[in-house]
Amino acid sequence: MIKNILQLFVFLICLSVSLYSQSDKQIRVLNDKIAKQSVRIDELETKLTILLPEIQNTLKATVASKQQSDSVAIMIINRINMIQNKIRLLEDKAAYSDSTNFEVLAQLVMIENKIITLANSFTELYNIRRDQTPASPSSRINPAEYKRIYIESLSNYQSSMYAQSISGFSKLVISDPQNDLADNSQYWLAECYYSQKNYKRAIIEFEKVFTFAGTDKDDDAQLKLGLAYQSMGNLEKAREEFQRLVDYFPGSEFYDRATIAVKQLTIE
Repeated sequence: MIKNILQLFVFLICLSVSLYSQSDKQIRVLNDKIAKQSVRIDELETKLTILLPEIQNTLKATVASKQQSDSVAIMIINRINMIQNKIRLLEDKAAYSDSTNFEVLAQLVMIENKIITLANSFTELYNIRRDQTPASPSSRINPAEYKRIYIESLSNYQSSMYAQSISGFSKLVISDPQNDLADNSQYWLAECYYSQKNYKRAIIEFEKVFTFAGTDKDDDAQLKLGLAYQSMGNLEKAREEFQRLVDYFPGSEFYDRATIAVKQLTIE
């Protein structure tokens, strides 16, 4: 019994020694692994200590570069916007300049037309007052009254009293369209509307001048058709009317003027 107990005790001691030996080996292995990991950690810490400033510098450079890039981009965008604004201003100025030039040209044409028309009206008024030719037998209105109303209406036109002038010439055209002065009355009626810048109505009245046989106001009316369309801004139609004067009235005193107008409107 005692012998068995001693054997068991010896066995346990041997087992303990064996287990201790194995544990010691495992501990040494673990310590070796820990030592190796510590070395690797130290190496990594050393490398990180070396690389950290470079990483920081690189990060700062990247941030600065992005900021600079953003700044350059913003500057470029602002520059583009400024250029676009300048282009818009130049376009607006060009458009305003074109419209201003057109308005000035239209005003000059109106002034020139007014001077010529008034000169013609005074000449005509002078000739009518001196004319002692008997009135046509077909007159439906007293010849003296017809002449008086005509002179009065033409005088009103010269005084820019267009409403009174329109009333007088309209009465003459309606009362006696066969009168020798009927075509002239129709023409000056159209001139009144033209002077009022009622170009649409003026065009209608100028076209009626051509319905009078043997009228000597046809080339005058043809010129004014071109000027009326030009004043309305319908340059294509104006060019057609000026070209018609060139084609059908080669002996007109307005031939050269119409030829120049056709060239100018063709270029435009």
